[in-house]
Formats: sequence, C-alpha cells, structure tokens
Amino acid sequence: MELKGKHDSVFQDGRQAGRPRRTFLSPFASLIKYSARAAALGFLLPVLFACNDSSAGQGTGGNNVLAPCPSSPNCVSSRDPDPARRVDPILFTGDTASGWSRLRKVIAEMKDARITEDEIGYLHAEFRSRIFGFVDDVEFRMDEAAGRIDVRSESRKGYFDFGVNRRRVEEIRARFSRENRDPSAAGPPTGVKVAPDR
Repeated sequence: MELKGKHDSVFQDGRQAGRPRRTFLSPFASLIKYSARAAALGFLLPVLFACNDSSAGQGTGGNNVLAPCPSSPNCVSSRDPDPARRVDPILFTGDTASGWSRLRKVIAEMKDARITEDEIGYLHAEFRSRIFGFVDDVEFRMDEAAGRIDVRSESRKGYFDFGVNRRRVEEIRARFSRENRDPSAAGPPTGVKVAPDR
C-alpha cells in the first residue's frame, strides 16, 4: 500500500489540472508585454499610414503644374506617367467658372475636407481622418484649353496609403460628374466606393 503525503497530493492535483505556476513577476510580465505592443503600434502607424503634420505650404501654389509624385505608393496624380500612380483627370464642359464652382461645391460637401488655397485655376484641400488625424493633401489645377482639371492626392507623411488617395480621387471625380448632370444632387453617387477613414 502506497502512502501519499498531503503536500504530494496537492502538487500532483495541481499538475493534473494543468494549472500554470504563478510567480511573483507574473503581473509585471503582463504589463511589460502590453507596453511593448503599444510601443510597437505607435511606431508602425506613422510608417504604414500618413501621420499628422500641422505644417503649411504643402501645395504647389502658384506653380503652373502639379508636382510629380514621389516613389512611395501613397500618391496619385492625373499627370503621372506611371500607371500605378496615374488617375484620370476631371473633365468638364462649358465655361471654366462654372466648372470651378462645381469643384468647390463638391469638396465643401465632403467630410473632413478643408480648402486651404483657392486661386485662379488652382485649389488645395486638406483631408483629415477622424480616427487618427492623418492628413492628405489634394490639389487641383485647371487646364482650360483641354477642358480638364488635373488632380494630385498625396499622404502628407508615411509610406503606404492602402489605396485611400486613389479612391478619394475617384469619388471626387464621380461627384463632380453627378453635380454636372444634376446640380441639386448631393452625396456620393451609387456604386462609388467612399475612401475609408483611418
């Protein structure tokens, strides 16, 4: 007959039940793990997305052409020769004043948009995301002779934009087309993907 001590029985029951052995440092280990994850997230977000920057003067202003896109995949332009970064311009018919007025109306009706420059044939708007406050710079330049408005949209900082700038330009172009057909219409047209917030 085998006799088991009291302590042996408790130890064996604990192992059989699969109970983790807790130490004095266990609570601190959880805290350190959580802090490390938070620090990693804070480091990666500005890299993966466009981070907030309060500096002004992001647009080309009085220049005659829009600046070329950088090599990073967070910019699109109707003047870029690379298909990966090129988007269609905004086409209009009629007088340029009416076309420019429609563009202003479209931008003013979009969420989180703010027009920072509005000159003759040039418009610069900032789009700020509601969640993280990321800023994208969107520029428009009128080409009166060609009946088109060129557009450039770029994340102010960061590397990836996950297609947000392209979807925004497509939404603006579709809204402008709808406004051209029906000036009383508001909101995004059916079938157009709205750029998601970040």
